[in-house]
Amino acid sequence: MSDALTTILNRRSVRTFKSEQIKAEDLQKILEAGKYAPSAMNQQSWHFTVIQNKEVLKKINEVAKFAFEKYGNERLKERAKADNFSAFYDAPTYIIVSADETAIAPVADSALALGNLFLAAEALGIGSVWIHAVNFLYTTEEGKQLFEELGIPKGYVPFGSGAFGYNSGEKPKPAPRKENTVTIIK
Repeated sequence: MSDALTTILNRRSVRTFKSEQIKAEDLQKILEAGKYAPSAMNQQSWHFTVIQNKEVLKKINEVAKFAFEKYGNERLKERAKADNFSAFYDAPTYIIVSADETAIAPVADSALALGNLFLAAEALGIGSVWIHAVNFLYTTEEGKQLFEELGIPKGYVPFGSGAFGYNSGEKPKPAPRKENTVTIIK
């Protein structure tokens, strides 16, 4: 099997991270992979905001906790009540992917870019997990203010994010694949 297929089949969401920061050269490789994701009409509508500053991560987490409590979903409210709440599982690197809201397919562009980020991280031995909390943050004024402070360009909307770092636990086993998810017409 090719290295690419092995990486795809072995990647799992990691939710326990070491505090050790990922290497700068590995971060650059991960970001480069994101930039090479497919995008509608090659618009490359994305923008990557990388946060590695502990104080900024703490602030994002506080705003996320507030957004979880306010959003109205009981599971999110319960999660926000935890003493050790961390929207991004205490990962040392958090990457927000936003895209130009006037692009042809900004949601798909962002999702494909995040997928590339995750696969590149796996290839480099770095754990990752999709973090949907960024979408809840965008529903609050506090979240919108935070995104402005983070330098997300005007007219760009956050569509997804990921937590990145070295796995501190066991790599999760793959869940069984659902049956009957493919139709082939010849």
